[in-house]
Amino acid sequence: MAESRMKKKTVDSLYVGKSTIFKIFLLGGVAIISGLFIWYTFNVIDKLKEDTRSQVENNMKLWQLAANSNISSSVLQFIFDEVIVKANFPIIVLNEERVPINRRNVDNIADDDYSPETMALLKEIADEMVKQNGDFPLIIYTNDNDSILYYFCYGDSKVINELKIMPFIQIGIILIFLIVAMIGFQNIRKSEERLIWVGMAKETAHQLGTPISSLMGWLEILKTEKESGTLTTEDEQLFTDTMLNMETDVVRLEKVANRFGKIGSIPELTKHSLNELVQDAVDYYCRRLPFEGKGIKLQFDKSEIPSVKLNQELLGWALENIIKNALQSVDSKTGLIKLTTSMPPQGHCVTLEILDNGKGISSAAARKIFRAGFTTKKRGWGLGLTLVKRIIEEYHGGRITLKKSKPGETLFEIQFPVTD
Repeated sequence: MAESRMKKKTVDSLYVGKSTIFKIFLLGGVAIISGLFIWYTFNVIDKLKEDTRSQVENNMKLWQLAANSNISSSVLQFIFDEVIVKANFPIIVLNEERVPINRRNVDNIADDDYSPETMALLKEIADEMVKQNGDFPLIIYTNDNDSILYYFCYGDSKVINELKIMPFIQIGIILIFLIVAMIGFQNIRKSEERLIWVGMAKETAHQLGTPISSLMGWLEILKTEKESGTLTTEDEQLFTDTMLNMETDVVRLEKVANRFGKIGSIPELTKHSLNELVQDAVDYYCRRLPFEGKGIKLQFDKSEIPSVKLNQELLGWALENIIKNALQSVDSKTGLIKLTTSMPPQGHCVTLEILDNGKGISSAAARKIFRAGFTTKKRGWGLGLTLVKRIIEEYHGGRITLKKSKPGETLFEIQFPVTD
């Protein structure tokens, strides 16, 4: 037994270790790829900005040349229309007082809009352009040998602005893909766990079937021997008691085999009294209380509730498991386990509460108690509450939750839907 537990711990440790390494590998890969995306994109943006600045500087030289040269008007018009006006980035021209007097390619602002609100907005945009890319002075000489000073400022083109957000879109796509992959991985794990459950259940049912059949055969032989009339009175009484006990155990074993046999298949649900099923589970453990601890009290407070659709064998199994967990949690001398059925005012479900005064469940363990393989006990494989959750939620459409847990007070709540 100790060896098997050591093997289980070793397997669990290896699995947890591999799972952690896999997650770290995925996160590290995403971080590296994201960093490369951002570095490459902003490297391209810097080059585009350099090209834009070079283009602006050349345009300013042409503009300065056009404004202060005696070249023909047709050449001037060509320079302005083909070189300066066709720039694909936003441009704002400021006067000497740095008030916008002209602009082009500014998003969401019409070229012929000169309202006070628009001019104020242009001033803010121009200040931001100067902060990012600086400004370029433009001096125009008049015929009177006077000069007029203008300032030329520009912003990033649409291509550059789109490139700025591109790596973050790519990272978002990668993260979405990663989340989908992790969800898929978790679903695959759950599917594997279910297959293991089904295989284990079928094999257990098969293994139990052989000794059950054998015991039933021996019971038939004992009955035949008793009916032969060759036994003394004392032997007959002992024989009768032994047969009754054997029959009880055989029926119990047969029920266990049937329960395991139902795992993996869709169980048949019929309307039945939840109170009766809980009472049966309580009675079963009340007969065992002298072995569990003479000081333990197990009580059931039932309310008037409607019948619900359930499978008696599977749900009985779940109830026995959760009561057994409570028995193992409480003190053998002062333990108290209280089961209560009720129906909320809405009337959509019936509720079963299981309250015990045991040692409680830590907040860290509370998040894992329904996971397959998790256990806080020295013995066991951590399948009890996983089985309970599966029977209640997957097979009966109900819900089980740990409402609260602290030393001296642990409360589980189970709800079943009420159907017509």
